Amino acid sequence: MENWIGIAIWIVMGAGIGLLMKALIPRPEEQPGHTVIIAVLGAFAAVIGGMLGVGTFHLYEPLAISPGGMAGGAVFATMMTFVYRWGIRGLV
Repeated sequence: MENWIGIAIWIVMGAGIGLLMKALIPRPEEQPGHTVIIAVLGAFAAVIGGMLGVGTFHLYEPLAISPGGMAGGAVFATMMTFVYRWGIRGLV
Protein backbone atom coordinates (compact mmCIF):
# COMPACT_ATOMS: atom_id res chain seq x y z
CA MET A 1 0.00 0.00 0.00
CA GLU A 2 2.90 2.37 0.69
CA ASN A 3 4.05 2.18 -2.92
CA TRP A 4 0.65 3.23 -4.28
CA ILE A 5 0.57 6.18 -1.91
CA GLY A 6 4.07 7.15 -3.03
CA ILE A 7 3.10 6.94 -6.69
CA ALA A 8 0.06 9.12 -6.01
CA ILE A 9 2.35 11.63 -4.30
CA TRP A 10 4.62 11.59 -7.38
CA ILE A 11 1.63 12.31 -9.63
CA VAL A 12 0.39 15.23 -7.54
CA MET A 13 3.92 16.58 -7.06
CA GLY A 14 4.63 16.39 -10.80
CA ALA A 15 1.40 18.16 -11.71
CA GLY A 16 2.21 20.87 -9.16
CA ILE A 17 5.71 21.29 -10.57
CA GLY A 18 4.26 21.56 -14.06
CA LEU A 19 1.87 24.29 -12.97
CA LEU A 20 4.71 26.06 -11.16
CA MET A 21 6.78 26.03 -14.35
CA LYS A 22 3.78 27.45 -16.22
CA ALA A 23 3.67 30.32 -13.74
CA LEU A 24 7.44 30.91 -13.78
CA ILE A 25 7.95 30.79 -17.55
CA PRO A 26 5.22 32.91 -19.17
CA ARG A 27 4.21 32.26 -22.77
CA PRO A 28 2.03 35.05 -24.18
CA GLU A 29 1.18 33.11 -27.37
CA GLU A 30 0.03 29.84 -25.76
CA GLN A 31 -3.29 28.28 -26.71
CA PRO A 32 -6.12 27.45 -24.28
CA GLY A 33 -5.92 24.00 -22.74
CA HIS A 34 -2.18 24.18 -22.22
CA THR A 35 -2.56 23.93 -18.44
CA VAL A 36 -3.88 20.37 -18.65
CA ILE A 37 -1.07 19.31 -21.00
CA ILE A 38 1.71 20.63 -18.78
CA ALA A 39 0.13 19.13 -15.64
CA VAL A 40 -0.09 15.70 -17.30
CA LEU A 41 3.47 16.03 -18.63
CA GLY A 42 4.73 16.91 -15.15
CA ALA A 43 2.86 14.00 -13.57
CA PHE A 44 4.16 11.53 -16.15
CA ALA A 45 7.72 12.82 -15.79
CA ALA A 46 7.52 12.59 -11.99
CA VAL A 47 6.44 8.95 -12.16
CA ILE A 48 9.27 8.07 -14.54
CA GLY A 49 11.81 10.06 -12.50
CA GLY A 50 10.56 8.54 -9.27
CA MET A 51 11.00 5.05 -10.64
CA LEU A 52 14.51 5.91 -11.79
CA GLY A 53 15.33 7.43 -8.40
CA VAL A 54 14.08 4.39 -6.49
CA GLY A 55 15.89 2.03 -8.83
CA THR A 56 19.13 3.96 -8.55
CA PHE A 57 19.30 4.76 -4.84
CA HIS A 58 17.18 2.13 -3.09
CA LEU A 59 17.82 -1.10 -4.93
CA TYR A 60 17.37 -3.52 -2.02
CA GLU A 61 14.33 -1.90 -0.40
CA PRO A 62 12.38 -0.18 -3.19
CA LEU A 63 9.77 2.10 -1.64
CA ALA A 64 8.15 4.91 -3.59
CA ILE A 65 8.12 7.21 -0.54
CA SER A 66 11.91 7.00 -0.20
CA PRO A 67 14.05 10.15 -0.51
CA GLY A 68 15.61 8.91 -3.74
CA GLY A 69 12.21 8.38 -5.32
CA MET A 70 10.91 11.77 -4.27
CA ALA A 71 14.07 13.56 -5.40
CA GLY A 72 14.13 11.69 -8.70
CA GLY A 73 10.49 12.55 -9.35
CA ALA A 74 10.96 16.21 -8.52
CA VAL A 75 14.13 16.61 -10.57
CA PHE A 76 12.82 14.81 -13.66
CA ALA A 77 9.46 16.62 -13.58
CA THR A 78 11.23 19.96 -13.24
CA MET A 79 13.61 19.14 -16.06
CA MET A 80 10.93 17.90 -18.47
CA THR A 81 8.48 20.74 -17.87
CA PHE A 82 11.27 23.31 -18.09
CA VAL A 83 12.45 21.89 -21.39
CA TYR A 84 8.86 21.84 -22.64
CA ARG A 85 8.14 25.44 -21.61
CA TRP A 86 11.50 26.88 -22.60
CA GLY A 87 12.45 24.64 -25.50
CA ILE A 88 9.18 24.91 -27.41
CA ARG A 89 9.91 28.57 -28.14
CA GLY A 90 12.28 27.57 -30.93
CA LEU A 91 9.50 25.58 -32.63
CA VAL A 92 6.96 28.41 -32.72
